[in-house]
Amino acid sequence: MTTTSAASETPATAATADPKVDVGALGRLLLGRWSDVRLEARRLSLDPLIRRVPGESMREHRDRVVKALHRLVELGVTGRAFPKRIGGSEDPGANISGFEELVLGDPSVAIKGGVQWGLFGSAILLLGTDRHHDAWLEDVMTLRIPGAFAMTETGHGSDVASIGTTATYDPETEEFVIHTPFRGAWKDYLGNAAETGIAAVVFAQLVTRGVNHGVHAFYVPIRDPRTKAFLPGVGGEDDGVKGGLNGVDNGRLHFDRVRVPRFNLLDRYGAVAPDGEYSSPIASPGRRFFTMLGALVQGRVSLDGSATAVAKLALTIAIRYGDVRRQFAPERGAAETVLLDYGRHQRRLLPRLAEVYAMNFAHEGLMRKYHEVFSGAADTDEDRQDLETLAAALKPLSTWACLDVLQESREACGGQGFMAVNRIAPLRADMDIWATFEGDNNVLLQLVGKRLLTEYAKRMSKPDAATIRAYVADQVEEVVVGRTGLRQLGQDIRDFGSTARRVGWVRDTDSQRQLLTDRVETMVAELAQALRAGKRMGAEEAAELFNRHQNDLILAARAHAELLQWEAFTDALDDPGLDADTRQVLTWLRDLFGLGLIERGIGWFLLNGRISANRARAITEYIDTRLLPRIRARAVDLVDAFRFSDELIGAGIATGEERARQDEARAYYAAQAQTARSEAPTV
Repeated sequence: MTTTSAASETPATAATADPKVDVGALGRLLLGRWSDVRLEARRLSLDPLIRRVPGESMREHRDRVVKALHRLVELGVTGRAFPKRIGGSEDPGANISGFEELVLGDPSVAIKGGVQWGLFGSAILLLGTDRHHDAWLEDVMTLRIPGAFAMTETGHGSDVASIGTTATYDPETEEFVIHTPFRGAWKDYLGNAAETGIAAVVFAQLVTRGVNHGVHAFYVPIRDPRTKAFLPGVGGEDDGVKGGLNGVDNGRLHFDRVRVPRFNLLDRYGAVAPDGEYSSPIASPGRRFFTMLGALVQGRVSLDGSATAVAKLALTIAIRYGDVRRQFAPERGAAETVLLDYGRHQRRLLPRLAEVYAMNFAHEGLMRKYHEVFSGAADTDEDRQDLETLAAALKPLSTWACLDVLQESREACGGQGFMAVNRIAPLRADMDIWATFEGDNNVLLQLVGKRLLTEYAKRMSKPDAATIRAYVADQVEEVVVGRTGLRQLGQDIRDFGSTARRVGWVRDTDSQRQLLTDRVETMVAELAQALRAGKRMGAEEAAELFNRHQNDLILAARAHAELLQWEAFTDALDDPGLDADTRQVLTWLRDLFGLGLIERGIGWFLLNGRISANRARAITEYIDTRLLPRIRARAVDLVDAFRFSDELIGAGIATGEERARQDEARAYYAAQAQTARSEAPTV
């Protein structure tokens, strides 16, 4: 989809020379489909029970967060994902959208609620059947059954298939025996496990008739509802103080031959008959395992969205502060310079602002896909695989970017950014775990890389004549133009002149798309060729070959995810609700994101002959001298479009305190100057 540049627009639609941002229209676009739910959640985040309290102890924090969850039940916002027949609304998109925004009040509230309704409750909903829903879901929804999601083990995090906990079926009693045979098999880092949970969905290796059928989920009571003491055979520990999220009672659980009825197997994808016979609607054990885990993809979806929300908040604080805070005067007696007018300050914050916009638009696409799958509107096996891959691609980029944005925003605000009252530092501590929540980011990107290789293999296994011709042409062009240096030579000749001429070609939407797409396709093709020999190797030798190229696989997956973000940003430029001025500013921001990706990966583009050295230098110059000053002029408008109220922002340095200090200082010096002039002797 090509976006028309401002220069080629008709006079009726062309942007002005000094384009303004329609903050209201842009805000509506950023809020997306579930805007009302998001705005409601932001209002809820102002509730004193839900709002983070700087300096509270872990005990105080945990107690308040429990009360916050009960407040959410009172407000009726906990059942959006659940069936209507038990009081829910069956609106998965609205459910995720609301809980994502709660992170702006207190990430501990969002995560503890996510554990209760998004993991524990959703596991019963999506892995169980109607009889399980009838037995437990209403009580889960209303917090009469607070629960834990017991998947991760001390010895196995992302490698869920290898967990050690077992569930062995006893046909004589029609019970499963849940057992953790060694210390590394203890369930660990579980929200609600240390104090509040009275039940857990426990993932274990299902063994019946001497056969291990792989990982399945079981509903297991763990505490007496009245005394909160562990039930016989169940034990555990409190994880204690963590690096962040100390309002969540994370803990460990272990089981010593705990018996649960056959009924407690959540058997949507695998059932055991009274006599111990196993059956499943999915014949392949591997496909069955990934289908069960894929049903719980909403955790990754919500982490992508909540990381984006926090990054937006951090940049709002840093950019507003940078727009009023002054430091250093160009000469004695002159006014000090506003921080955001410094080129380096713009370099620190504005490319990250562009990235967060890309994250926002990409997440909206992920949310639409998620809602289509879980509402049943588009729920084929291929749709589910696409959703899993998209979530695994976007969650790593957004969570890493969030941490990067928080750190840079903290530094950009100096000592003020380190004060807990200005929110950035506590949020940085809380969000750290996002990088390994619901799957380590590197492991998730490896899953994406493997999917890219699979799709490449399908495309090249039985290609038609057109595919073969295109592939051969690509290879010929790569050899003749890229590796011989002709591409660089041609660029150098054409680019002998101004910066605008050297960079003009890459400002075009199609040119950015071509470069970013070519990078992904070339990386995947080269990786596929390198791994091809593995088909003829033994398992150990093939594993070693893969290990040598693992980093390349993750880099290709990251490049793919960045392309997805860029495409989402580019598609957003065509929204009919944008006027020409706002579209022009957004186009500059999209160009900053796209050129920033190229600049960040400039080594690859240079080594592979996609860009000349002159053009590489011109891109950096264009960013510094053209894009950043233009975007700086509208930076405050661009963060105001996030629609955060001053009360929700909650950082005085971004909501008037710093401006008042600066105004006071300038008035003081102005009065001093006036006094000096009036007392100066008359000549």
